[in-house]
Amino acid sequence: MKIIKIVRNTAIVSAFVVTTALLSGCGGVSEAEMAQLNNLRSEVNSLQSQANSLKDERASLEKDIAAKQEKLADCNKQKEETKANLDKMSSGK
Repeated sequence: MKIIKIVRNTAIVSAFVVTTALLSGCGGVSEAEMAQLNNLRSEVNSLQSQANSLKDERASLEKDIAAKQEKLADCNKQKEETKANLDKMSSGK
C-alpha cells in the first residue's frame, strides 16, 4: 500500500510541476516560483528514490519468502519419508 501511495503522490507532484512550468511559460518566472519549482523537483526525486527503495525491499522479502517456502517443502518431504519408514518398521514386526 505504501508503494501505491508514493506513486500517487509522485503523480500529483509531477502534475503540479508540469502545470507550474506551463503557467510560468506564459510570463516571466519569479524567484519564488523558481524556488518552489526546485523544491517540487527535490520532492519528486525523493519520492522516486523512496519508491525504488521500497521496491528493492519488496523483492528482497519475496526472495526470503521463496527460500523459506522451499525449506518448508523439504521439511514436509522429509517428514513424510520418515513417517513412511516408521510405518514400514511398525508393520514389519
